[in-house]
Amino acid sequence: MSVQAIPLAAVSKIRQYIQTALALPESEVRPQIRSGFETGEEPPEPESLDQLGDLFNFASPLDKDVPAPNLEGRWFVSSVNPGSALIKLPGLRLKSGFRLVSYLCRKPEQGMGTIWAVPEELSTTAELESVLGQANDGMPPHPRGALSDFMLAIEGDRSAASFAIASLVRREFLEFGRLGKQCNWSHHRLVDAPPPQVKWQWGTSPPKDLSPKVKIFPDGKAIVEFFSCRTVAPVAIFRHVDQYASGKYQAQCVDKPVAVPLRKA
Repeated sequence: MSVQAIPLAAVSKIRQYIQTALALPESEVRPQIRSGFETGEEPPEPESLDQLGDLFNFASPLDKDVPAPNLEGRWFVSSVNPGSALIKLPGLRLKSGFRLVSYLCRKPEQGMGTIWAVPEELSTTAELESVLGQANDGMPPHPRGALSDFMLAIEGDRSAASFAIASLVRREFLEFGRLGKQCNWSHHRLVDAPPPQVKWQWGTSPPKDLSPKVKIFPDGKAIVEFFSCRTVAPVAIFRHVDQYASGKYQAQCVDKPVAVPLRKA
């Protein structure tokens, strides 16, 4: 068994790269509320023949079934290609014959997103939009042929770095498109030591070293361990442990709080 420590600076830089690759265009972060006949707005009274012609250019009714970015809580296909996040990541790649696709759901103060791995032949826009009618607030679109876990479409060189990166990819993909109270992982900051701003109360003996580590076993299995600090309530230090089976980048993941700020007497 080999154990390799990964510098926090390197892990943080990779995380930032993934976040940048998954960044949404502003039109999908907070879509503009539609105007015109759809919102009940009446066209302005024409004051001249020129303005009379402008009536034909006034915002016409838009079909509510059109899968466009909206703030009404209806899912739509995102323009973001999650696969682009893998292009420059060392040790990982998308399996041949698959594509990563993404959907978004938006409301004025919150948002959700989801990423799927689908066969290339089923990744057309028409194919992805065909399942939008089956989605709702509690159930995102499920495209035809999608794998149960997008990590099943990822392969790599089985290096220590590839496992550490896979753990970040999984969490950033699961956080994709989240806004407001739906956010989770984006509230976590990677750490290699307890933040000194507060005193911490540990549930067990505090670990001596919080730096990210990867253990690789002779049979090809691997374990990734790293720590983060959740910076919004409930504030806590989390220990993350991902176990990878031989030949896979799909992990069994445990994210557990291990320390909380010590309350003042």
